[in-house]
Order: sequence, then structure tokens, then C-alpha cells
Amino acid sequence: MKAAGFEATVHDVTDLQAVKAAHGVPDALQSCHTAVVDGYVVEGHVPAADVRRLLAERPRAKGLSAPGMPPSSPGMDIPGTPYEVVLFGAPGGDRVWARH
Repeated sequence: MKAAGFEATVHDVTDLQAVKAAHGVPDALQSCHTAVVDGYVVEGHVPAADVRRLLAERPRAKGLSAPGMPPSSPGMDIPGTPYEVVLFGAPGGDRVWARH
């Protein structure tokens, strides 16, 4: 995210589950990292372009998740495995935000 122009402050915590619970990340959408960006939660290896779109469109939702650890997501960089980024916590329910 830093390489994509985002400012980032890293907080090492011992109980990541408590952080996810505090930010309303559903169990099925959890991943390895949890971030908060301008009031939204970003869970896992969500591409920077999806975060920029989220911040531009500002939907009523808790945030975005790339559930699990998709091998072809940014930072994993093992091509060939399609994955989805999910918008979660929206009034109409969770939905696919992007397919990669």
C-alpha cells in the first residue's frame, strides 16, 4: 500500500481476532491483515485500486475484504488464481466489489 501512495502505520498486536471483532469483520471474510482507512475496514490483500474506488464512491458499508490469502493477490503475487474482493457490512448485505 505504501508503494501505491498510501500512508501506513503498522501496529503489531497479539490478539488480531479482537481487532477484527472490534471492526465488525465477519469470520467468513477474515484474512491476515486488518487496516482502517478513512473510516473503512480493509481486510487482507485488497488491491490499492479497489481501496481508491472505495474512497471515491464512499458506499454505506463497513469495508472491503479479500478473504483468506488469495495466491494471486498483491503481496502474494502467484499468478493464475482468480479471487474476489467483497464489500461487507452494507445495508443490502455483502456483495462482490471486484473480481481479479
